[in-house]
This record gives sequence, structure tokens and C-alpha cells, in this order.
Amino acid sequence: MRLLFFTIFLFGVYSYSFGQSLKGKVYDSKSIVKDIKVLNKTQNRLTVTDKNGDFSIVAIVNDTISFESVFYHPKLIVVTQLHFDDINVFEIKKITNELDEVEVKSEPEQPVFEEEVYNEDLQNLIKEDIKRNPHLYQPEVATYGINFLYLIDLALKLFKSKKYKAPVYQPATYRQVDSLFSNSSFFNKRLVTEDLEIPKNQVKLFYDFCSAKGISSELLKDDKKMELLEQLVLNSQLFLILLEEYGEEKVTKD
Repeated sequence: MRLLFFTIFLFGVYSYSFGQSLKGKVYDSKSIVKDIKVLNKTQNRLTVTDKNGDFSIVAIVNDTISFESVFYHPKLIVVTQLHFDDINVFEIKKITNELDEVEVKSEPEQPVFEEEVYNEDLQNLIKEDIKRNPHLYQPEVATYGINFLYLIDLALKLFKSKKYKAPVYQPATYRQVDSLFSNSSFFNKRLVTEDLEIPKNQVKLFYDFCSAKGISSELLKDDKKMELLEQLVLNSQLFLILLEEYGEEKVTKD
């Protein structure tokens, strides 16, 4: 019996020393928030919220937990026993008007088929072609009229020439990522080291990591700044987690 009580006592001490699972859900003013970095500052443990805004992290009473993201104000809580009794809900506030001004350009206009313009273009094209190739518009047999088969073929060629072909974008290379942060006034090295919190001695490795993750080169365009920033935030959080858990070798291999 004494051995049983001693075992229970040791189990209690072990659980208290290493902590329990603190579970919660993170919201902003509108909805749940994914990819928020949840850090136990006391025990130096890190996780991120999933697509449903949920997280679970080991903690004990009086541990300090922080919620951090580039797009939100940091939030700190001190763990109490009540936090282990149920799933907790934490609200964070979005940062507004604190990023550098971003020039937002309208999407490039796509070719739109307009019947009147098309007909006018077709007529002008036919008139011009009649001048250049009058023999093609003469009857092929002894009847009156023009070569309608040629006109139909001409119209089809004009229509095909106006069809829009979407460009194909390749993944950004390491050189493109490095050039971006070396030359852009917005995506600069201060953003990498201070906002994304990448250690200065790991910046080049982070560029290589972003290239390996296959960021589309389309996001390097000026009108894609915010989409690129979101991708960089997600990549930086994953990069820091891998760096902390496995070290530089694992990050390089992935």
C-alpha cells in the first residue's frame, strides 16, 4: 500500500514538473485565425494554430504564453489552473495601418470579346486583304459571288488571334528571392530579421527554404505584394519551427 501511494505521489510530481496540455482556440474580431505562433516563453515550447484556429501546448501554472503574428498585435497570458479545466478561447487584434504603404495596382485588363469591335475589325481586315489578294475573292467556277470558304477561314483566324492565353509562372529561384530582398524597398532584410524574426545568420538559408517551398514567381509582381507577404509569413513560421526542432541540417534537406 505504501508503494502504491509513493508511486501516485511520484506520478503527480512528474506531471506537475513537465506540465499539462493547454488547449485553446484563437479568434480575431471576425473569425478563427490559423497559423498564429503560440509560444510558451517559460518552457521555450512552440506550436501554431491549425486551420480551425485550434492549438495544444504543454504548460504549467504561472507559465507565460504568447500569441504572435506579423498581422496581429502580440498577446500574453499567464497560465492559471482554470485554463486546464476546459478549452480556452483567446482573441487577438489585427494590426491596421502599421505596414509600409503598399501601392495597389488594378489587375491587368483581360481581352474582352466585343461584337461591334470584332465586326468592324473583320470588315477592315477583309477590305485590306481584298486589296492585297484580289484573286482569292474571285469565283472559283463560272458563277457570281466571292470565295466564302476563304472568308470563313479568315474570320476564324482573326477570332483565334484574339483569344487570351494565360501566362505560365515557374517557382521562384533562390537568386530571384535573394534579389527581391536586396533591391525592394518593401521586402528588405529588416522585414526578414525583425518582422519575420529570422536570425541574421540564417537569412540565406531562409531564402533557400522559400525557393524549395515553390513560391510562384508570379507573386514577385508589384500587384501581388500582400499575397507574397502572406506566403513569407507562413514559410517563416514553419522555418523557425523546423530550425528549433531539428537544426539547420533538417531545414536544408527539406
